[in-house]
Amino acid sequence: MAMLPVAQLYVRDVPGLRAPAGADVLQMLWCPFDHPPDQYMPRTALFWRTAAEVIDILSTPPEPPVTQFAGYLPEPCLIAPEQVTEYPDLMELNEETQDRLADGSTWQAAGTALDSSYAPAPQEFYRDALSVAPGWKVGGWASWGLTDPAPQRCPACDTAMEPLLTITTGEWNESTHSWIPYEDRTAASATGHGHPDPCHPTAVQIGRGHSQQLYICPAAPEHPHTELMQ
Repeated sequence: MAMLPVAQLYVRDVPGLRAPAGADVLQMLWCPFDHPPDQYMPRTALFWRTAAEVIDILSTPPEPPVTQFAGYLPEPCLIAPEQVTEYPDLMELNEETQDRLADGSTWQAAGTALDSSYAPAPQEFYRDALSVAPGWKVGGWASWGLTDPAPQRCPACDTAMEPLLTITTGEWNESTHSWIPYEDRTAASATGHGHPDPCHPTAVQIGRGHSQQLYICPAAPEHPHTELMQ
């Protein structure tokens, strides 16, 4: 079964992307089927390449005859890499910090005027607007929710692994509008027939609107990666 190309990332475009010696581009492909009982999302494969050595490019790449879901067939699109600052998921913070974020006076002292919808749970403002950036991203902090934080260990050398790539169903949702890029905000407010959804340019769907997280070994990027649905 031919695999589908999902992402191609050049080291020159993505600060912090660690590559094996001599490689300068990462290609990620996946099999557009679930693989139960271990995995109910596409199975991925990573290929580190040296761009200058890629000479014979197929004019018609092979394609699988069928995919399990339409959401496993990505729409071709270009990326515009942008660095953002984010913070750990609320579940990764210690209890004292979580308690402070749940106290409305903490935000008042910081000069942050919270929307009245956050009055019952001020810590949700941290989750929505400050912590883990939504959308497709390289590196950063992992989002948790389907499970508690689950540290990943390299299957080859037992080194603590780091997030490599997050593939999400959407770039933002109703609670994370603050993360919408400025250049997309006009389009994000447009509705009706004929207006493409800027929140969903890839048309990918993971589970019931979840994300697929790929982890990499920082000691040896060529070691096998791991993946989770969250």
